[in-house]
Amino acid sequence: MKPLKFTLITLFPEALQPYLNSSMLYKAQDRGIIAIDYVNLRDFGLGPHKSVDDTPYGGGDGMLLRCEPVFAAIESVKADDSTAEVILPTPVGTVWTQDLVRQFAGVDPTTDGAENAVREKTAQQPQPGSQHYIILCPHYEGYDERIMSIVDYPISLGNYVLTGGELPALIIIDSITRLLPGVLGGENSAAIESFSDGDNLEYPQYTKPAEFRGMAVPEVLLSGHHGKIAEWRAEQSRLRTERKQP
Repeated sequence: MKPLKFTLITLFPEALQPYLNSSMLYKAQDRGIIAIDYVNLRDFGLGPHKSVDDTPYGGGDGMLLRCEPVFAAIESVKADDSTAEVILPTPVGTVWTQDLVRQFAGVDPTTDGAENAVREKTAQQPQPGSQHYIILCPHYEGYDERIMSIVDYPISLGNYVLTGGELPALIIIDSITRLLPGVLGGENSAAIESFSDGDNLEYPQYTKPAEFRGMAVPEVLLSGHHGKIAEWRAEQSRLRTERKQP
């Protein structure tokens, strides 16, 4: 089975590589579960200085990514794989939720909601093992709006703005990869956790020692009574979720 591939188009591949080559993501690549490639947007820049940005029409502060280098970079990847699809981290995109993560990882979504349009599109995609996502990492003030014409999935991480798209790209890859079979250690590691069932938060967890600086592990967890433990965990999950609701 072919790995799920991510191609990152970025001005700063050196900022991405340390994290992607560490820990779980390194193991996922080493095991052939995912593959990661890098395209330096500067290689497609214009003129002797390899320019990729320019001032906005109509005035305003900052610089915008130009169409020409972005289109050329994406088309260079699609020349080798026409099925590759483009993700763009952008504040105007669909908010990245665990339900969306499950879809991109090829796991059945647990809820219906605002992501229906993306769900319908991903339902038509090849299953993990043959998928290929190009993640464009914007920079500067933003990008020429015409770039949106070649974007399949505009994705927002929330109502805030970052310096560039590298951090969102890392989050997108990390959140998808951890759900792929063979990545996490336990069989149910990704199934029993926060947001695995709608907006529910995971229950509190404890490990040794049973008491630390006057703080004791709840007795029910030491009881060995699996039914009562399950009830306690469900109740704690419910209370945590309710406390976080606005």
